[in-house]
Amino acid sequence: MKKLLGMAIDQNRCVGCWTCAVACKSINNEPLGIYWNRILTCTPSEGSKVRRQATAAIDVPVGVHPDLQLAYQPTSCQHCENAPCEKVCPVGATFRHKDGAVLIDFDRCIGCRYCMAACPYGVRVFSWEKGKYAPDFPVGSGKDYRSGGRLVFTSERPLGVVEKCTLCVERTDAGKKPMCVDACPAGARIFGDLNDPASEVSVAARQRGARQLLGELGTEPSVFYLPVAKLNKINL
Repeated sequence: MKKLLGMAIDQNRCVGCWTCAVACKSINNEPLGIYWNRILTCTPSEGSKVRRQATAAIDVPVGVHPDLQLAYQPTSCQHCENAPCEKVCPVGATFRHKDGAVLIDFDRCIGCRYCMAACPYGVRVFSWEKGKYAPDFPVGSGKDYRSGGRLVFTSERPLGVVEKCTLCVERTDAGKKPMCVDACPAGARIFGDLNDPASEVSVAARQRGARQLLGELGTEPSVFYLPVAKLNKINL
């Protein structure tokens, strides 16, 4: 059976530090104001089904003082097996990699943004103009990477195309983990082969009641969320 790479995110361990998002920005050379990976907040009653806009769900506690609560929900491309973005792309720029990741061929994308409209997770971004960067911002890889002849990673952010998390295909093809997994200081991200029932990610998802974001839509995400057993309580 071929690999199906995926991830389980332990919301009990995530502390909302944004290290994963910063590491993602670094290796992918994302400009200021652009995030392929964001940390939203939710409560257990919302679980992983929250459908709030990202701008209304970042560091927003729920409740009435003094009983304020929040839980962290890292959110990026869900690498769906039944990806709406792939279906609507008129030029085949969005496609599924051999290991299951949903990728974008930057050479082929025409910037129509149909995929952005189709994505129910709001995790795709579009570069309208040349990006601005902090001084001496580090770039994790200076080489373009092609899979099957298709440009799926470049450190020079192209204009007029859609971009998103690539599951660090240039790293996973070399047997490494995505940068966000390696960078997480709390060990909140578990990565591996979902088609291997003995893999750590499969065992965690199966035994700990993992949920999928908006699973009722039938998109079959390859990212799972281990439910919150406790809350970070805020005392103001």
